Amino acid sequence: MRVTISGPIGSGKSTAGRIISGMLGLKFFSGGYFFREKASTMGMTVEEFNVYAETHEAVDRDLDAMIASFLMDNDDVVVESRLAGWICHRSGISAFKVFLNASLDVRYGRIKKREGDERDLKERMVEREASEAKRYLQYYGIDYSDTSIYDMVIGSDTLTAQEVAERIYERIIGEEQGKQH
Repeated sequence: MRVTISGPIGSGKSTAGRIISGMLGLKFFSGGYFFREKASTMGMTVEEFNVYAETHEAVDRDLDAMIASFLMDNDDVVVESRLAGWICHRSGISAFKVFLNASLDVRYGRIKKREGDERDLKERMVEREASEAKRYLQYYGIDYSDTSIYDMVIGSDTLTAQEVAERIYERIIGEEQGKQH
């Protein structure tokens, strides 16, 4: 079984992904890890690397190809990545695809708690998301706001990561039981 969890910055993808992977006994994989590693290798912040990626299409294509290859080669995983659901959808890779969302203020609060109250954090989040959405549309023709390809869309504003994971778990187990009958 493959589970993908996508959504914007601060929506709870990583936290819920780690919890659901434990509940299902699957390995957890974060797509953001590769992006941050590549940025660090190039001596850039994530924001600088995002700007760089806007004019260097190979960056996104390489990272997405790595995630696609990983998903094709691994069955028992939970993969958290902004495009993991779309990668599976477009590549014909079977997966239970989840999209998490939350309001900008809630996401900002989560990131602020995680990374500290950095100067212009909210503005940089908005810029980063706009940069990513622009690249997704330009490179792949993906409208990131289109959630129609997902099996489940969850608003996480008022839910804990545990509650999000429980909803995902219940849905997956329910669908698995439905297949057996």
